[in-house]
Amino acid sequence: MELHQPVTRLINRESSWLAFNQRVLALASDPLVPLLERVKFVAIFSSNLDEFFEVRVAVLKDQVAAGVGRGEKDDPAPQLVDISRRVAQLIDVQSAVLRDELQPLLRTAGIEIVSWSDLSSDARSDMTAAFENGIFPVLTPLAVDPGHPFPYISNKSLNLGVLIRDASGVQRFARVKVPPLLPRFIPIGNSKLLPLEDLVAAHVDQLFPGFTIESTHCFRVTRNADLSVDDSDAEDLLVAVETELRRRRFGRAVRLEVSAGTPTEIIDLLIGEMELSADDVYTVEGMLDLTSLWSLHSLNRPELKDDTWKPRTPRAFAAEEAGTVDIFGAIRTSDILVHHPYDSFASTVEAFIRSAAKDPAVLTIKMTLYRTSRDSPIARALIAAAEAGKQVAVLIELKARFDEQANIAWAKAMEEVGIHVAYGVVGLKTHAKVVLVVRAEEHGLRRYCHIGTDNYNSSTARLYEDLGLFTADPAVGADLTKLFNTLTGFGRAEQYERLVVAPKGMRDQIISLIRNEFPTSSRGAGRITLKLNSLVDEAIIEALYEASAQNVQIDLIIRGICCLRAGVPGLSENVRVRSVIGRYLEHSRLFYFANGSGDGKPLWMFGSADMMPRNLDRRVETLVPIVQPDLVKELDVIVELLLRPDVRVWELADSTWVQRVQHVVRPEPFVEAHADSHAEAAAEMSGRQRVEPTKDAQRLRHETYIKRLQAARRLS
Repeated sequence: MELHQPVTRLINRESSWLAFNQRVLALASDPLVPLLERVKFVAIFSSNLDEFFEVRVAVLKDQVAAGVGRGEKDDPAPQLVDISRRVAQLIDVQSAVLRDELQPLLRTAGIEIVSWSDLSSDARSDMTAAFENGIFPVLTPLAVDPGHPFPYISNKSLNLGVLIRDASGVQRFARVKVPPLLPRFIPIGNSKLLPLEDLVAAHVDQLFPGFTIESTHCFRVTRNADLSVDDSDAEDLLVAVETELRRRRFGRAVRLEVSAGTPTEIIDLLIGEMELSADDVYTVEGMLDLTSLWSLHSLNRPELKDDTWKPRTPRAFAAEEAGTVDIFGAIRTSDILVHHPYDSFASTVEAFIRSAAKDPAVLTIKMTLYRTSRDSPIARALIAAAEAGKQVAVLIELKARFDEQANIAWAKAMEEVGIHVAYGVVGLKTHAKVVLVVRAEEHGLRRYCHIGTDNYNSSTARLYEDLGLFTADPAVGADLTKLFNTLTGFGRAEQYERLVVAPKGMRDQIISLIRNEFPTSSRGAGRITLKLNSLVDEAIIEALYEASAQNVQIDLIIRGICCLRAGVPGLSENVRVRSVIGRYLEHSRLFYFANGSGDGKPLWMFGSADMMPRNLDRRVETLVPIVQPDLVKELDVIVELLLRPDVRVWELADSTWVQRVQHVVRPEPFVEAHADSHAEAAAEMSGRQRVEPTKDAQRLRHETYIKRLQAARRLS
């Protein structure tokens, strides 16, 4: 799986990312995952790969063009060659999974993706009428000849390349863009779905009357979409980002996908016009752009999907909507830990902001927004608070990749009602997820805080696993006050009492905590557990290697990129790495050091920071310690579940990922980390109601497991 490079102490970052996306694709072949969820993972794999090319491959290509790293161990040129080889293999696997595994199962379930040649004459007549009435008028054929220059091909658009011949025998090329605003699949009856490009291709002759259609082939171009804004040189960052977003549409091409059987003359023409090489071309068996399979997942077939999870509301927030609970009083009494999506985001985080906006005793609300939804209840609550006369300050990160447009829109809407909108510190992205509410109370002003790992996005809160802390701790409130003064003004706080803040010293503090686990005369070797999205930073990895050599036991739960080699004798034999990928996207960052507190007791922290150079050097990040015993116990339970030996996970052996639990008949089904047992275990520790599974429910779960396994074997 590893990309070409000399044997080093680190796994290549791009290799590790491709291994992560391979693990995502593996879920599409898992017979224990409901059918439409398997289809969803094919779409996620495709979307991930698109972004990989738009950003990471684009960066490597820019480095090659600039001559950066030439001849060195991180030379981007051989990395690009190996990426091309590995991605081609993964695309072949993806096509085979869809063709050989998922489509037969979909057909059995009454959902059939068909081609034009599969249709009866009556169905073809109906589809021709649908084409002429609803599709033909919006199509624009673009010819290529001396009078018609090669057209601009927009990023990730689906296109038909058409070879036509005129009456004199001259062959020409034309491009037809498949309309992106129309549904990708056209329903035929109750069970069949025809891809839109098939319908257009079957009638493409209507676009070129008087010409002979020789062949029609799909292609798709991916462009550099990395946003490059020098905010140190921008008089108005919002205007600069808007300008760069317009330029992004015309970014350099980095990938060409073509359908199998596309003639070399079309490929050569596209390569020449896009200034690509043969290594940038990917031939796809079957449909292009499988991100469109999200539309299949949206079908109303609940029996083919995961059971609907109804988030719980913690007791402290349970009656907020009825107006019978004082949220601020609950937070004053005790810190509150929330675990999404098991705990409702709407009835906790959104309720906190909504209550602050309505409460006449609240004077000020300050918060950061990195990625928020286009129809954000939180943003609307902030606007309502400003309209009610409260002082509201919002740090909006305009450079949050692929969310820039939504953030710009909210920034403008907030400025119109008098909210103090800031865009952060020059040269840094603000990735911290924090809220500070200042309230006038009987004994003076009191600060209420939320610090989390989430994005304050109501849409992703249902899909992402995240943690959040509500606290009225004066020390945390004072730290957040310093942080917001830094973000909105010219303050430069160097010291924080409770929070760990990047880029000022977070790396050094984490390394210090790692080394503090080394054995001493008064205690044995320590223990470290880190739960992260990505582990890339070389200094952190080297510190973990040092800790392993000191017999410190280290467990790493890494969803995505991991550049550390695990279990290597003499290097990392005491490091175990596992990856949990499933129903929910593991998004929380959680840190445990057995001897981390000042008195030698365990230290738990969580927050926004992954261990990557960009997070530690070029972003504003926060970690908050968890000290309240009942909350510490809840974090213990969460991590204990993820580290159980019978959880379905992937484990890293040196640089190779191996799936731990195989699909074999066992006395009891394996534990799925994203099953309700996860939520119930956490709920038990936090005092929420736990429903004990009955024997009948356990038997049903087991029988369902066996039936899925048997069905998969029959169809294999």
